[in-house]
Amino acid sequence: MGKRIFSTVLLWLLVGSALWFFRTSGALVLVTVISVLTLREFYVLMHGAGYDPFDKFGLSLGGLITLGPWLQARYGWPTELFLPAAVIVCSVRLLGERTPETRVGSLVSTVIGLVYVPVMLAYLVAIITPLAQDTITADGRLLLCLWLVAVAKFCDMGALLTGVAIGRHKMSPQISPKKTWEGAAGGILFSMGIGALIAWLARGQFPAHVTPLAAAMIAIPVAVLGIVADLIESVIKRHANMKDSGGAIPGIGGMFDLSDSLILVAPIGFYFFRLP
Repeated sequence: MGKRIFSTVLLWLLVGSALWFFRTSGALVLVTVISVLTLREFYVLMHGAGYDPFDKFGLSLGGLITLGPWLQARYGWPTELFLPAAVIVCSVRLLGERTPETRVGSLVSTVIGLVYVPVMLAYLVAIITPLAQDTITADGRLLLCLWLVAVAKFCDMGALLTGVAIGRHKMSPQISPKKTWEGAAGGILFSMGIGALIAWLARGQFPAHVTPLAAAMIAIPVAVLGIVADLIESVIKRHANMKDSGGAIPGIGGMFDLSDSLILVAPIGFYFFRLP
């Protein structure tokens, strides 16, 4: 628990420093690095499950897919073609680079990794990227992204603390034995509280419809999807027969263990914020 708390505090300090000193550029770099490292660990899990994804190609394209909204806004790139290009390239390569037994697994695991990680996390980049028609400032966009990350991650923290204190009823013992319904309820309440607090503190920067009360209500589906995303990662790890996706972050595990709850919440946050 001590290592987890230390890592959590250190990570928030790093995120806060990057946003404070480098603003939009720092946020774009952070999201892209998180996406690529998460995808790398996803492919490690796929190897553990017996598949053979095109790792290097997937990671290179994954970084571009993650930055897609920014590349399209800044340079007009046709980023909607990135994913079809991945399917085409993988389909051609697997005929000469994979055995008959591994061809289907290589194609599916590579493309699913691109969809599940960078395509989803690209919505964080879409939230961050300033547009000419914006009615909020670039800093306002950063605060919205920070709100979404904080709501998702405080659900993790609230669920852990509440589960340790009063957790009795297992949520999904076959997938994640330590998760309890009491912990999930506590996590959702934590998310609602932090969501309302940030919305109140940033009330001059947020869109008019994201009031503290609205933020608390929006935090509910965000927290629920964060819990679901965490369970999905557990399903993937169990399929690969691996306890953690990595060991880069003491007390937490790998980058996938850190970013899992953001994957499903990024699109829903973008939708609720009603950004252009």
